[in-house]
Amino acid sequence: MAVINVNNIQLHYTKTGQGNPLLLLHGNGEDHHIFDRLSEKLKDHFTIYAIDSRNHGQSSMTDQYDYEVMAEDISAFITLLKLKNVHILGFSDGAILAIILGIKSVPMLNKFALLGANTQPSQLKPEIYSSIVKEYEETKDPLFKLMMEQPTIPLEELSKIKQPTLIIAADNDLCETDFFEQMQQIIPNSELKIMKNHDHGSYIIDNDILAQPLLDFFQ
Repeated sequence: MAVINVNNIQLHYTKTGQGNPLLLLHGNGEDHHIFDRLSEKLKDHFTIYAIDSRNHGQSSMTDQYDYEVMAEDISAFITLLKLKNVHILGFSDGAILAIILGIKSVPMLNKFALLGANTQPSQLKPEIYSSIVKEYEETKDPLFKLMMEQPTIPLEELSKIKQPTLIIAADNDLCETDFFEQMQQIIPNSELKIMKNHDHGSYIIDNDILAQPLLDFFQ
């Protein structure tokens, strides 16, 4: 893996393919390998940067578990590598980072694909939130605490995202479908795709159904 120093930490990442840059941002407790199969499908069309977020994978472990800080890492990554016309695909926590970057109007960003996102813990289904609380009480894992307390993005802030945005969710996701419909109504230039008969990550892991919708959107 390649490594880059940003914000006094090291981010590890892989780089494959050719074309405009596409950043792949994984979810909580995962690493870049969640996108291995998808990367194979997309690498002929984009230069793919699959990044391990701080406190994940091979990237630096820190005492900062904060989506705003993690988004700053990605912004610095883009700046240091001098990337332009950048697409971002974010899954779950990775989608939260993309949302933060879009709201802050970070330069050089072109299009977003937001997969299984949320903007506040209260949007999670009650049984999902309860399971996160239980896991934290049993493990004291700061990654569960992060999901319990963050993000805290007012839904109306999504109107600041000006890039074309593809919202993807499963019909059995961590949030109800009407939340994703709200997102689509608020983000000005957005569209929504619901993956039928899937849960939060099943349409990504060992699955090929995501590649074509992404190619249609990003190209």
